[in-house]
Amino acid sequence: MSTIDALPPLREVIATHGLTAKKSLGQNFLLDLNLTAKIARQAGDLSACDVLEIGPGPGGLTRGLLAEGARKVLAIEKDSRAMAALSEIAAAYPDRLEVLNADALEVDPLTHLSTPIRIVANLPYNIGTELLVRWLTPPEWPPFWQSLTLMFQREVAMRIVAQPGSKTYGRLAILAQWRSDPRIVMDLPPEAFTPAPKVRSAVVHLNALPAPRFPADARSLQNLTARAFQQRRKMLRASLKTLAPDIEDRLISVGIKPTQRPEEIPLEAWCALSRNLEQI
Repeated sequence: MSTIDALPPLREVIATHGLTAKKSLGQNFLLDLNLTAKIARQAGDLSACDVLEIGPGPGGLTRGLLAEGARKVLAIEKDSRAMAALSEIAAAYPDRLEVLNADALEVDPLTHLSTPIRIVANLPYNIGTELLVRWLTPPEWPPFWQSLTLMFQREVAMRIVAQPGSKTYGRLAILAQWRSDPRIVMDLPPEAFTPAPKVRSAVVHLNALPAPRFPADARSLQNLTARAFQQRRKMLRASLKTLAPDIEDRLISVGIKPTQRPEEIPLEAWCALSRNLEQI
């Protein structure tokens, strides 16, 4: 019998420790250990890596990561109710699981992990996008992580891999595709989760590129695209007019028509415009 099979079933763990999912924490638990193992495998060979997991809950994916050979897992969980359940997993995998009862937005994982590092998580819905943007926009690149394997609502996953011209193309697609190679690797129906959400979910795998596809400053690119896509129905000459008095000339100089709308503009042109506006 493997170590993972020696642990109690997840439904029993949830009942024992009173781990009813909280909507306020964005919790939807994945209890099928076959699915959690499959997600862990999407991250590749983990035997020589430390893994950061956010929001492990009762520990289904945590078990999968450890069973798939992760060198070490750092699990950051805000819900103190899950600590006892996660400590049982830590005892089953001596010296390979560290659990922090903390807010993932406030923790520096580098003080607990050694490179190479991969991030694998069924992200809480309420902080998933914010964490992704943080991981994609550090001041220096390459980042501390090699790859991200993350569960999102399918709508968010589609926004990450969207191409110019589509309704889902926006800031997330630009930031993700600028510095990584994102792809959807799994789809999951609502009934895979407890409680079942009202939407489908998907796992996105993002490999960090050694360098951004095109030169740009992360903060400037993020601010520019946020400004443009907040008013995505407007022409760029209107939505960006407060950035520079000569915005139409600047758009034309990088090959963008002032009458175009943000979803029409490819990544390379956004980076070029970002560099142009930095010269103000």
